[in-house]
Amino acid sequence: MPKMKTNRGAAKRFRKTATGKIKRNSAFTSHILTSKTTKRKRNLRRSRILAPGDAKRIHALLPY
Repeated sequence: MPKMKTNRGAAKRFRKTATGKIKRNSAFTSHILTSKTTKRKRNLRRSRILAPGDAKRIHALLPY
């Protein structure tokens, strides 16, 4: 049986934590930043844990 391939697009956007959860970065951080408050932009810098329903789909794209 051949090895499973990792989806490279997903690998660049998501990381697995030590406990197997999926980590993601926040959206809305690339442009039109002048209309966003400093507090909002600061909070968008943090990474988040993916919701369980979405995580199930991403686990299939990141087998290793």
